[in-house]
Formats: sequence, structure tokens, C-alpha cells
Amino acid sequence: MNAVFVFLLLAVPAMGAQQGESARAAANPIRKVVNMLQGMEKKVKAEGEKEQELFDKYMCYCKNSGGDLGKSIADAGTKIPQLEADIKAGEAKAAQLKEDLKQHQTDRSAAKAAMAEATALRTKEAGEYATESAEDNANLAATAKATAAIEKGMGSAFLQTATASILLKIAEKRQEQDLVAFLQGTQDYAPASGQITGILKTMHDEMAADIAAQDAAEAAAIKAFDALVAAKTKEVNALTKAIEEKMTRVGELSVEIVQMKNDLGDTAEALLEDKKFLADMEKKLCQQDCRVGGNREDKERGTPCFGGHHQSPQR
Repeated sequence: MNAVFVFLLLAVPAMGAQQGESARAAANPIRKVVNMLQGMEKKVKAEGEKEQELFDKYMCYCKNSGGDLGKSIADAGTKIPQLEADIKAGEAKAAQLKEDLKQHQTDRSAAKAAMAEATALRTKEAGEYATESAEDNANLAATAKATAAIEKGMGSAFLQTATASILLKIAEKRQEQDLVAFLQGTQDYAPASGQITGILKTMHDEMAADIAAQDAAEAAAIKAFDALVAAKTKEVNALTKAIEEKMTRVGELSVEIVQMKNDLGDTAEALLEDKKFLADMEKKLCQQDCRVGGNREDKERGTPCFGGHHQSPQR
């Protein structure tokens, strides 16, 4: 108990002295000013650090956003002339393809017309050949039959046959007067039978030669016709394929041109918007930089403000 009492007696004066010192300090006006200044210094320092943080954030946004927009604007500046050139080239190509198509269609029509004309002519010639060939072969057969009959001594009996009537027409057409007189039975003209058979054999040989020549000419005409049709068919097929391919290409090119024109319009519109946005962003954000930076030159960044505008790093 005595020890505790002694401790309290010693502690009370010390506590009193400390409280007295605090009271004197609180009562000293100079100390108050010092304390206030120290508090203001801490507050200003904290606010400065906060402003610096905001300033750095704005600068980062300016640099990043401005850089992206600057790249977008530069890309559009390169893309627009290229699109214009591509559109011009595409339109020229489309015009050329259309001219080619027109020529291909004209050529194909001409080839088809040539085939139709050749077919009509060949049909006519084939019909004429068939008629002539049938007649010539009948005449040839009649001549051979007459020769055989006369050689057998039929004489006047032969003159009454249908073959004699056919042979008379042949003789008249060929102007074989001796044979005509014989076949007509002229009383004052009676050539020897050997002379008549000689005429008939000569006629037979000549007629056979004519028929062979006609057959050869018909074969040559058929061959020429077949070659013409084959060539024209090949030409028509090639032209048809070219027409189909170029029509497809014209369609594709037309779509490409429309797409490029749309792209050009969109790119030009986006370019104007980007330029406007970049200008507005630089004005607003960089004015904010100057306000946060206090309209002073930041020596650490080396980016001064001029007339309330922060100098953009992109300029």
C-alpha cells in the first residue's frame, strides 16, 4: 500500500508537467500557424499527387486514342485512292467484257447462220443429186439392156419396148441422130446393127463416167459440208462457253464494283468522322490536360500548353 502511494505521488507531478506543456503549446499562436501550414502542405501535396495521376491518365488516353485515330485516318487516306483506282479499272474491264460479249454473240449468230445456210444448200444439192442419180442410173441400165437386146438380134421387136422409148429420149437429148433414126424406125435409114451397138456402148461408157464424176462430186460435197459443220459447231461451242464465262465475270465484276463503291462511301464517311472526332478529342482532352497541368510546361513530359491547348504528341 505504501509503495503504491509513493508511485502515485511521483507520477502526478510528471503528468501535470506534460499537460502544462501541451496547454502552453496550444495557447501559442505561432505554433498554431506552423501546425496549420504543415497541414496545408500535406493537403496540397496529396492534391498534387492526385492531379498528377489524373494528368497522366488523360495523357495516356490522348496518346492511345489519338494514335489509333491517326492510324485509321492514314489508312483511309491510302485506301480511298486505291478504291477509286480499282473502281475505275473494274468499270473499264466490265465495259470491255460487255464489248467482247457483244462480239461473241454476233460471231456465234453468224456461225449458226452459216451452218443453217450450208445445211439448206446441202439438202438442196443432195435432193438434186438423188434425182439426177436415179435418172442417170436408169438411163445407164436402159442403155445396157438395149445393147444386149440388139446384139441378140431383136431388131424391130425391141423398138416396141418401153426400154426403146427411154433410149429414144436419151438419144434425142444427146443428139445421137443415127440412133434416133434407128429407134424411130425410119424406113429409108437402116444402119447395120453393129453400128447401133457401138453407139450404145459408147453412150454407156460416157454415161457411166458422168455418173462416177457426179458420185465423186457428191462425196466431196458431203465431206466439205461435214467439215464446215464440225468447224462451225466447234466455233459455236467455244463462243457459247466464252459468252457464259464472260457473262458470269460481268455479273461478279458488277457486284465487286458495287461493293467497292459502298466501301469507298463508308471509308470516306468514316474518314470525315474520324477527323472530326480527333479534332474534338484533341481540343477537349488536351484542354483538360492543360487545366489539370495548371497551364504550365511539364518538364518531365516536355509537352507545353499553348493558349489553353495541350500540344498533341501526334502533331
